[in-house]
Amino acid sequence: MENGEGKKTLVEFIKFNLVSFLVTILQLVLVNVLLALMKDIKTPLPPFLAGIFTPATVGAGNDNWGYVLPFFLSNAIANAVGYFVNRKTTFNSDSPRSLFFVFFAVLTALILFTTWVQGRMVFVIRESFPALYSLAPTIASFTAGIIQFLVLFPLEKYVLFRKES
Repeated sequence: MENGEGKKTLVEFIKFNLVSFLVTILQLVLVNVLLALMKDIKTPLPPFLAGIFTPATVGAGNDNWGYVLPFFLSNAIANAVGYFVNRKTTFNSDSPRSLFFVFFAVLTALILFTTWVQGRMVFVIRESFPALYSLAPTIASFTAGIIQFLVLFPLEKYVLFRKES
């Protein structure tokens, strides 16, 4: 890697982190608003999701659309905003907008995985480390954010917004 390319990647890394911070704020606002709006929706999840978001994973009474959908929607909306901001400001890309569908497919799988990881981590931390009971959701969310960053930064930089040589 040439020195100029290394500097460019460092600048993109910093910009990506700043955008991610704004995405996180948007996601936190959205998830709280959506949870409040959907709290009375107790419609069961379809079997393929019910097998992932079990009461043991997300907590008793939370294995329904009113609980899972706000997390998914807030994450999807916030990361979609981040995608378009990163496309123009971080990576200065004119890649086809159709690549958003590739991004969204990967994002959907990533959200399902990290939502499961968060639920599982909260359960394990609370059971194994009672002193961390109230910090468990924050630790789990932080971990999920790191996982998403480790997937999305290289996906956007090296695949979706790659500059043709």
